[in-house]
Formats: sequence, structure tokens, C-alpha cells
Amino acid sequence: MECSVDVFVGNSTIIDPEIYQLWVDGNSSHEAADILQQRGILQQWGANMDLLMSDVLDHYRTFHMLEKTLHTPLKSTAAGEWTFQMEADTQQLLIEKYYELDDVVVREVLGKKLSSRHRKDLDEVSEKTAISLRSCRRQFDNVKRIHKLVEEMPGHIVHNIQHNFLLSAELSKKYAAVVFVAVNRFETNKRKLQYLNFGDFYHCAHQMIVHWSSTASCHATSVRNQLETETEIETDLDVDRGFLHDLREVRILLDKEKEHKHLVCSQLKGRLTDKIYADMESSFKTHSRSLVSLAGNLNRSRELRSLFVDLVERCVEPLRQARWTSRDLRLFLDYYTPAGVQLFKSDSATALVWERYMKVISSCLVKIYHN
Repeated sequence: MECSVDVFVGNSTIIDPEIYQLWVDGNSSHEAADILQQRGILQQWGANMDLLMSDVLDHYRTFHMLEKTLHTPLKSTAAGEWTFQMEADTQQLLIEKYYELDDVVVREVLGKKLSSRHRKDLDEVSEKTAISLRSCRRQFDNVKRIHKLVEEMPGHIVHNIQHNFLLSAELSKKYAAVVFVAVNRFETNKRKLQYLNFGDFYHCAHQMIVHWSSTASCHATSVRNQLETETEIETDLDVDRGFLHDLREVRILLDKEKEHKHLVCSQLKGRLTDKIYADMESSFKTHSRSLVSLAGNLNRSRELRSLFVDLVERCVEPLRQARWTSRDLRLFLDYYTPAGVQLFKSDSATALVWERYMKVISSCLVKIYHN
């Protein structure tokens, strides 16, 4: 009775990046071998299908044994717990590829609870995005793992992710955006928001992290709020509550609407087409009140959670109907914000709050205004 045994003996582990990518993408060993065959690897190496299948299976066994290590890369690296000996560059490649995210998959899970119930629905995500179910599950589990570890950590979210999972800055920023949206429970799945992609939310989340969070460099909170938060552990996953409280003061712009309109119109005359300028002039009250009212209500948790819905309903949709271009919107905001600052000249603290608010809102509006 004949018995066939494949034996591999070695010291330093060799990782084939192409096969590893196929594994990360969720392909089975047979699917991976078929893909490699279609890419012409048998002709390239003068091998047969049995040898290719044996090689793929050997790599897959290694990847499965390494997977537990990849769940805690910092701990495993610091403790020297990698199952196989390999170069530091190879370890970094394994980690980075394992935590790769597909934007279309992340968009589908963004804003949803990272629960077992939603994990069971990933077959629908897989069908919709044409990404394998195994890959969808890997990405979902990685997001959940990172969220659970860094949610309560003080300090900067991107740094915390980089440090604990040894990821690149760019990939850490992606995870930071997902965690920030989840922690603050932003609504992202309403029908009106379906046209927005992950890149839109990624951009907006990082604008808020940089400018609105508790660790943002330019605080405009009142002395009372500063004293209240001195003993709290700050993290840029939290929106600065003092800032949101102080935003109520910008409502004074509603009483200075005529002056505000005059300042903006005098600057935009000749910079916009006659049609858009006429619409801006006649609709200034509507556009301005939408932005100011939104600011004044953000201190309420419910209003903050519905920020993206409100931006689309109150700002994006009316401007689309009036056929503004992205350039028109950018020009309007470029002059609308400093005009408001000018009207707060006797109240420098509120002027700073207004600038801090509009810096993020302007950037987000221009990003999500797909026209």
C-alpha cells in the first residue's frame, strides 16, 4: 500500500506575497491554485498542478497557524511569540495585508453595531460588494477587535491604533474614522446618505477628529467648561462638549443677517455667474439659517448623531436644486465664514468658536457635495 507524504523542513519561513494575498482575499486553497494557474505560474516554473496545489496547501497551513498571532501583533512581536521565524519586513507585510480594508465593505458596516447579528448579515454585504464572505468576515472582525481595544484609551486614536496593531498611518486613519463614527453613533445609513461613499465619511470623520475632538489643539471652550473637564481623560474619539455648548452663542448671527449678507454679497459679486449670484442673494437667509441653526443645536446628542443627514437635507439638496457647482459652494463658504468672524469682532471667543465650526462644516460640505 503506497502512501504519499509532503515534507517541508526549514528554519526561516518563506512567505509568498501572492498566495498570502489570495488567502487574505478569502479564496480557498483550490480557488487560489486555480487563480495562480490562470496567471500562468505553471508555465513560468515548469511545474504541474499537483505540485502547485501542494505548495498552496503548505502556505495556507502556515497562514492559519499565524492568524492567531495577527490578532495581537504588538503583544506577539514584543513577546517574540511569532510561530515561525521570519524577517521584520515579512512580519509587517503579514500584518498590513491582514488588516487591509475594502472601502465598499466598510461602507456597508459603517455606523452599524459590531454585533453577532450584523456579522450574520455579511453574506448580503458579500453579494452586494462582490467581495468574498471570508474577506468580509475578516474585515468585520478586525474592525470590531480594534474598536474594542482602543475605544476607552486616552490620547490620539490614530496613534493608539498604530502602536497597538503596528499598522501604517494611512490604514490606522481608516480604522480611526470607522471607530469615531461608531463611538459617536453618527447616522450613516439613511436613504438620503446612500450616495456617500466611505471616502466621504473618512474625510469628514478626520476633520472632526482634528478640529472638534477633546484633544484638538485649538480649544474655544469657556473657562467653566475647561475646569469641568480638567480631571477627565481626554481622547480624540470624543467631540469636545464645551465647544458644542459654546456653539449656541453663534446664533447671534441670525440677528445680524442683513450685515452678514451684505459682506458676503459684496465679495462674491462678479465671482459667481449671474444666475448663481442671484440665487445666492435671494436664498441667503435660507442657506445661512441652516448653517447657524445646525451649529446652535449640535450640543444635543440627537442632533450631533444626525449631522450628516442634516447637512444633506438642509444644505446639499437645496443647492443641488439651484444647480450650484462645487466651485460655487466653495467660493460661498470661503467668504461666508470670515464675514461671520468680522461680525464677532467684539467677541473674540465666539469668533474662534465660529471659525472652528465652519472649518469642519465647510470641508465636509465640499466633500459630500457630489454634483
